[in-house]
Amino acid sequence: MTYGFETLAIHAGQEPEGRTGAVVPPIFQTSTYAQDAVGAPRQGYEYARSGNPTRDALQECLAALEGGRRGLAFASGLAAEDTLLRTVCRPGDHVVIPDDAYGGTFRLVAKVAERWGLSWTAARISDVDAVRAAITDRTKVIWVETPTNPLLNVADIAALAGLAREHGARLVVDNTFASPYLQQPIGLGADVVVHSTTKYVGGHSDVVGGALVVADPGLGDELAYHQNAMGAVNGPFDAWLTLRGVRTLGVRMDRHCDNAERIAAYLHSHPKVKRVYYPGLPEHPGHETAAKQMRRFGGMVSFSAAGGEESAVEICNRARLFVLAESLGGVESLIEHPGRMTHASAAGSPLEVPADLVRLSVGIETADDLLADLEQALG
Repeated sequence: MTYGFETLAIHAGQEPEGRTGAVVPPIFQTSTYAQDAVGAPRQGYEYARSGNPTRDALQECLAALEGGRRGLAFASGLAAEDTLLRTVCRPGDHVVIPDDAYGGTFRLVAKVAERWGLSWTAARISDVDAVRAAITDRTKVIWVETPTNPLLNVADIAALAGLAREHGARLVVDNTFASPYLQQPIGLGADVVVHSTTKYVGGHSDVVGGALVVADPGLGDELAYHQNAMGAVNGPFDAWLTLRGVRTLGVRMDRHCDNAERIAAYLHSHPKVKRVYYPGLPEHPGHETAAKQMRRFGGMVSFSAAGGEESAVEICNRARLFVLAESLGGVESLIEHPGRMTHASAAGSPLEVPADLVRLSVGIETADDLLADLEQALG
């Protein structure tokens, strides 16, 4: 039987526990497992870095939600990214990344992976021709975020999947901003989906984690080997917290989208706002593509302050209900200045973000209260 998203979120990988019938998967808080004989571990479990039933439940659920063949959970989104790059790339290989990529991804590629021989080119991922021009005969990965962080550019996943196949590369899609509820890249041709599960998947700002979901089970086996060999796995309690968040992902995302749509429309008409970045606005250059491949347009909104950088900083400092903090995707609303906070690592690079930019992670509070807070913050 084929189940809907919300049903999978609650049941995939989460059968009642065999011994007690516990409806919620237990936290298997153990570092090792008794074996029946030398070389005969029970149900394949021997050491918690290599496998844990709580983590397995999360991995199976994420794979089901993304329509992939295998899911793998990690200690953070960057741990997932690092494991992926070191699995599919070798020294001398090349990757294409977004020209407004998340600052942590840029730092990993440009400041860490480049030192062991990986080269990279930043391209406007909303422009297929620009991505094509960035590809070399050493390109192994086309890495996209859609929507991007923090400028909310939108990539045509199906078109880029075709381009990747044409050049023998893999298309990797960071689906953190959309979540699997709003967008399923594997169904559009992507090879790998990346998540910072810290964000919408976990949804409560109380756990850090990451995940990979793959279309090819062979690649899944390779990644699982490196997951164990490199060891950046999440602990059982972290896996349990993330799985708890997954169960309400659908209903939370609907409320995030409701609130973000109202806030984007309000900011679009505000005299102290120069530009709003939100794919749900018809004026957004990626609106049609987003409407084609997303269920709705997400809970992230960015805008440029008409008064420039200092005005943007003051708006962030004056907000009260919007908490001034990094990260995103929790039930509470957050505000930040990307240039000085999440994307500071990209300063002075081709990926430097506009200094007048403010990024909002719109939570699930009462929308009128959020609008009132923005009104006073904008002055």
